[in-house]
This record gives sequence, C-alpha cells and structure tokens, in this order.
Amino acid sequence: MTQKVIVIVGPTAVGKTALSIDIAKKYKGQIISGDSMQVYKNLDIGTAKITPDEMEGIRHYMIDILQVQQRFSVADFIDNCRKDIKEIANDDNIPIIVGGTGFYLQALLDGYSLGGDTFNQSSIERRKKWQLFMEKNGKEKLWEELAKLDIVAARKIPINNSRRVIRALEVIEQTGRLFSEQHDES
Repeated sequence: MTQKVIVIVGPTAVGKTALSIDIAKKYKGQIISGDSMQVYKNLDIGTAKITPDEMEGIRHYMIDILQVQQRFSVADFIDNCRKDIKEIANDDNIPIIVGGTGFYLQALLDGYSLGGDTFNQSSIERRKKWQLFMEKNGKEKLWEELAKLDIVAARKIPINNSRRVIRALEVIEQTGRLFSEQHDES
C-alpha cells in the first residue's frame, strides 16, 4: 500500500474512537473501521460500534454495509479498504483506520497477496469445487488435500475450519504458490 494512512489500534476501551475523531477534525480526516464485525447492520452489541452521535459529523466507512447473513472475508476487507482509502485521499482528506481485526489490518498494511478479487467467476468456481469435495469426502480429507500442497499452512489451519482450508486451496490454485508464503510479499 503506497497511500499514507493513519492507523489507530489498541485494546478495547482505551479511547481509540475519541482519538480518531480528534485527529479527523484537526487534520481533515475520514475514518475507516478496521473491525470485521462492524460491517454488519444490526450487529451493534458486542462490536463497540460507534454511534451516529459519537461520529460528530466525521464520515465513517466500513460500518453497517452488509446484512448479517452476508459473507465478509479478509480479501473483501482489503478490497473495500483500498477503495475507501483511494476515495478519501482523492477528496484531499486523510484516511484514518481505527481499531479492528488484527489479521485483517496486518493483511492490508503488509500487502498480503490473497489471490485477487474474490468475486471473479474462476474464484467462485474454485470455491464451489472445494465445497463439493468437502461435502463428498469430509473436512478431514479436505484438510489432507491442503496438507499435500502446503503443509505449513495446513498446520496453522484447524481441520474444522473448512472456510479457511478452502480459501487456502483457492489461493494456491489461483496463484500457483504456497498459501503460507503469500503474506511474505509487500
């Protein structure tokens, strides 16, 4: 990522929101939520989602953009953040990313390669292929397929986390590279 951004992270309830509002006011900034759960509408309890009053007129992105039943991956997060950062910068404002999901922020800031746009047709077809494989053969066999291709990634992903196993297999197929090595690029 080449666009300069301000990133505010830290434990829950240390004042990240108030600090981000102060910075946004002082330096003409707009705020992007770095939290993977704040994207969901009507999921306010347990997410420490900022209220409209707390926003104090500062524009916020990545809050209440999806219905709860919609899927939101780290690749979706990166795609949305990049778009929002560009939009904010094009308006001569400073992008401020606040709080969030550690892995999502790390993937964005460190430039993890996640195999490109998750919504293109070939990616959807790969996902369906691996989902059908899992339905026919089970989660253990699915995980074993990943282990054959990338034992390092397989050791980091639990057998029962079929969504991550499938995503790793998709990325390996799409890029031709080990999933475990994808984050090393910047």
